[in-house]
Amino acid sequence: MGFERSGSPQLWALVASAAWRRLRGRLRLGPVYRWRFTGRTPERVLIAPPDLRLADPQIANEIYHCRFPFAGTLVDTQGASPFEIETASRQWLCALHGFGWLRHMAAAETDLAAANARALVADWMALHGRRIGGLAWGAGVTARRIIAWLQHSGVVLHGADYAFYRVFLKSLAIQIRYLRTVAPEMPGDEEKLRARIALAFAALSLPAAPAALRNASRQLSAELDRQILPDGGHISRNPEAVLELLADLLPLRHTYSNQAEAPPEALIGAVERMLPALRFFRHQDGTLARFNGMGATSHDRIAAILRHDDTAGAPLLHAPHSGYERLAMGGVTVIADAGPPPAAEVSHQAQAGCLSFELSSGRSHFVVNCGVDTFGAEDFRPLSRSTAAHSTATLNDTSSARFALPHGVSALIGTPLVDGPRQVACRRLDSAGIQAFVARHDGYVARFGLYHERELSLSANGEVLEGIDRVFRKGGEIAHANGRDNVAVRFHLHPDVALFENNRHGLVLAGADGERWEFSCEEMAPQVEDSLFFAGIGGPRRSRQIVFSYRASEHPEIHWRFLRL
Repeated sequence: MGFERSGSPQLWALVASAAWRRLRGRLRLGPVYRWRFTGRTPERVLIAPPDLRLADPQIANEIYHCRFPFAGTLVDTQGASPFEIETASRQWLCALHGFGWLRHMAAAETDLAAANARALVADWMALHGRRIGGLAWGAGVTARRIIAWLQHSGVVLHGADYAFYRVFLKSLAIQIRYLRTVAPEMPGDEEKLRARIALAFAALSLPAAPAALRNASRQLSAELDRQILPDGGHISRNPEAVLELLADLLPLRHTYSNQAEAPPEALIGAVERMLPALRFFRHQDGTLARFNGMGATSHDRIAAILRHDDTAGAPLLHAPHSGYERLAMGGVTVIADAGPPPAAEVSHQAQAGCLSFELSSGRSHFVVNCGVDTFGAEDFRPLSRSTAAHSTATLNDTSSARFALPHGVSALIGTPLVDGPRQVACRRLDSAGIQAFVARHDGYVARFGLYHERELSLSANGEVLEGIDRVFRKGGEIAHANGRDNVAVRFHLHPDVALFENNRHGLVLAGADGERWEFSCEEMAPQVEDSLFFAGIGGPRRSRQIVFSYRASEHPEIHWRFLRL
């Protein structure tokens, strides 16, 4: 099996596309085009779609006291309007203007919370609803706000007078028309799919002509077919995208049914593929594997989604379209990245972790990738995206893909991952009592003329994980001893793992529940170095990593093993 990717030419095509979209966006928001967003005001909200995201009434109390805990940051406005705050982080502002926090107000189930929700919505309409522009009207933020206002229209309109009801519906209608206009110009990422979801919600929840619902369903179907892969993964290769999109798609499917409308086949098919994919990425403790932008996860959030999964049996072991492999037996789970980077326009969270893996047993994690601190300092992002932050091999202290771009370019398109592996070949090697695969990538061929190949096999009912790492030239030839054949193979350990020396070639890893594994290598003694685990619930944590540093010309392959004691 092979995967093909293009490099820098695609990057410059992305620059041109982004520049054209920006120009078109400015024209659409100019005075000549404002008339597009005015029109008839809907008479009422027909149905409030359900919200599957977890809610906490205590947050409603915090908001009432002018403390807004969004995106990992608590901002105390001291009684001022949160919508006048400009100094908070971009993530906090996006969460504020996205209004997903209305679910906490609904969960409080009090007249006070409803009145506060209504006051905050009125405040936003007064400060931002009359002028289209800025972060508050970003297409992705607007899509989230439309979904939130529809889902929680009950709490916002509870006790409202007729004047507020009409102003609320008028603002909602303007936002929907605006989103319908700008959605075609959005980059083809998760946010564009969410915009199509928001427009489908709107066509179902508000009085609309049958043609409007047919058009919204058709556009949604086209985007689902483009973004959701045949194995249920998302084109960004980020497990979190699957989780977040399911939190919107499942309520949308339910809303179609509640309105006696047949859900599009693409929606039904996407959900049925994505639920098993979410299980594919899940360790037994309920967390998702940390690949390509995945940070800390809440067990409860995942469980709330998987309650809608009616499939039985063990998760799939092979996700060829998403580019991942899974080995699982005897309570042991190994999840590995065996695919190329995603397309540049959807790679802003992607990481250079090709052929990295994570190992867990029961509810304990042993080998991990460093993950990302979702709401932490931006300074850590490049480090967490590097190959060295993953449990795989690094050549010559260089990442297998590039994401540091010239400032002028990054200001226009962000930091997509480019110049990574163009071809990743993967083959399953399963046999009786053994689950195994071998994969190879060419991410270092252009710079150093070297391939990295990794073979992993899980056997003895999960008691033994064996690995082979090979670094070689084209045709399997041994690397030249030219000073450009330096290899570092890293195994990042979860912060809860205790590490002990066993003998010259071995180490013992002890999990939080007391389970122990012995790690050994035939060719050399491992070194232990400091590491950082970015994906902790409370932020980055210190951890350790096992490292082998050697010359590929001297050791064309190394054999290592984890043995459960």
